[in-house]
Amino acid sequence: MADIVLIGGLWLPADVWTDVIDELAGLGHRGLPVSLPGQGDGNAAATLDDQVAAVLAVVDDCDDPPLVVGHSAAASLAWIAADRRALAGVALIGGFPVGDGEPYADFLPIVDGAMPFPGWAAFEGPDAADLDPAARDRLAASMTPVPEAVAKGIVRLRDDARYDVGVTLICPEFGLEDARAWLAAGELPELAKARRLELVDLDSGHWPMVTQPARLAALLAGIHH
Repeated sequence: MADIVLIGGLWLPADVWTDVIDELAGLGHRGLPVSLPGQGDGNAAATLDDQVAAVLAVVDDCDDPPLVVGHSAAASLAWIAADRRALAGVALIGGFPVGDGEPYADFLPIVDGAMPFPGWAAFEGPDAADLDPAARDRLAASMTPVPEAVAKGIVRLRDDARYDVGVTLICPEFGLEDARAWLAAGELPELAKARRLELVDLDSGHWPMVTQPARLAALLAGIHH
């Protein structure tokens, strides 16, 4: 049984992974969702360092080095884990790690000290095409504004050994050719330096843990680094 640490992206609570965890259990693996401070616990003062500490606490509680999965912006949290700990591998779902010294997710307006979910209009097209109205309503109702000190927190990376960790980039709302083009253009510098990078296609929108939990779980269970 392998441990698979699951980190949701912006606004998402840990229980967004419930269906994936159930599917992983059926495949003989233990899914461990990270409860990120500031995303569902009422801690509006949470910082990026608090979220990093929460991820590392789950990693450290595993008997063996786990696979760490980061969704969307949380690709950076998974990458920080690879920078700080020995991992079995990293899987990134629809997101890319930012570099040392860059803000975590400073790209949407801050309102009253937090970055709220901007609404579905911002994600029309491939991102949300596979979410029906009921699923959109359920997902939006579960989302929490991300504290400003998380969104604007500065990512710190210390150890170039992270480039030796096996990385699987899961491409949901974009294709493999898109990812290859971005890598070739120098738009994903951290991933371009990864020595063991695999690209995997997943036909879904930006939230496959909601719309494709069985396929996502099977893909994660099949990652071997």
